[in-house]
Amino acid sequence: MAHASTGRFLLDMSFRIPLCAHDPASRLRRGISVYSDTNVFIRTRSQISTVIALLALDGIAKRMIICPPDISDKQIPRLLEVAESKTIVSDTDIDISQYPQQLGQKRTSRNLDTEWVLFTSGTSGFPKLVLHTLSSLTAPIHGNSLTHAVWSTFYDIRRYGGLQILLRALLGNGSIVLSDSGESVSAFLSRLGIAGVTHISGTPSHWRRVLMSGSAKLIAPAYIRLSGEMPGQDILDRLQATYPKAQIGHAFASTEAGVVFTVNDVREGFPASLLATTGTFPIIRIKNNSLCVRSDATARRYLGKEMPPIADSTGFVDTGDIVQREGERYVFVGRREGVVNIGGQKVHPEEVEAAINRHPAVAASRVWARSSPITGMLIAADVSLTPRADGTRPDFAAIRSEIITTCRTYLAPHKVPVQINEVEEIPILNSGKIERRHA
Repeated sequence: MAHASTGRFLLDMSFRIPLCAHDPASRLRRGISVYSDTNVFIRTRSQISTVIALLALDGIAKRMIICPPDISDKQIPRLLEVAESKTIVSDTDIDISQYPQQLGQKRTSRNLDTEWVLFTSGTSGFPKLVLHTLSSLTAPIHGNSLTHAVWSTFYDIRRYGGLQILLRALLGNGSIVLSDSGESVSAFLSRLGIAGVTHISGTPSHWRRVLMSGSAKLIAPAYIRLSGEMPGQDILDRLQATYPKAQIGHAFASTEAGVVFTVNDVREGFPASLLATTGTFPIIRIKNNSLCVRSDATARRYLGKEMPPIADSTGFVDTGDIVQREGERYVFVGRREGVVNIGGQKVHPEEVEAAINRHPAVAASRVWARSSPITGMLIAADVSLTPRADGTRPDFAAIRSEIITTCRTYLAPHKVPVQINEVEEIPILNSGKIERRHA
């Protein structure tokens, strides 16, 4: 990894840490030689510790397995086996007591092309381990890194989306403000405002929480980036209204396929013209309504025996994201594995949520399938309303009726929810995605 030597910083709670200014290997208590040419499983509580481990071990370790914080202890033995690792680095192996003092001598060479292993979200069970290299992780960034930007992200850097932001800060000689799982949205936004954050990323669900928090104006970013979920037009419009001076973009990416493209026109979906690009990566195709991509940002493979290849024989990754064409644009409909069967007809929860979220009083929604003795399943929805400025509670009965009318306008009859519940908040996973509810 290229190391910057200027005074840019990683800002996290009470620490102000120089990014790559000196060798982070001096912070490893057991010395760097212990990890030479080994598969190292990074299991840390602190994101600061993770950053130090990544910078110290890249080019030294044969493989770094970056374990997210929500992985249970019961899963660790099996994950170690799949990752072919017998060496764990935890917070106790990393000394951060000397910060913000110098970290030692700057390291300028990489002995190995270290493999970087990331976890999928694991929403369908045991997570998959995805093998990247630094080259594939930084492929979407080269020539596009912003110099001296102050970045932040609602993601954890141990997930693909968060790691992308960390790498952008490093390659752009910038700064990054890390999130903390224990603090409120308002407290985090306050820190971001004090730090003067200019560029910030998160999922649409993260941004819905920001707009609900009452503290959205504590920050004044120049650039807002959405990824991880399909952003509806409602959230793009609301962000533009809240931050009129900010450029708002949404990126399509996955842990396996990498970053495919970024759209900056504040419109949902993406231009059909992206499919016409030839001669350069990424190459995008639509097959059976599913978005497929071939690029140099694609991961090499999954770890583990009998795992399927990530890409097909022609190098294309089927992302499983279903799209449909509307004029000169493609819009996302939903995930293939999330489809609900209603009396033999398919419904994507995301398309119903997009219709519900059109209502100005709706802050967020979650659509799920309710059991039915006649059709097998029926569509139900949980809805969280935007708090009123005067503190009074909206009339949910009236809003519910209006939501149904909106759904009937934009959706086929079998897609209209038969049950709508008011909830305080739509739960999201540590990945930033909606925690899907099952009947």
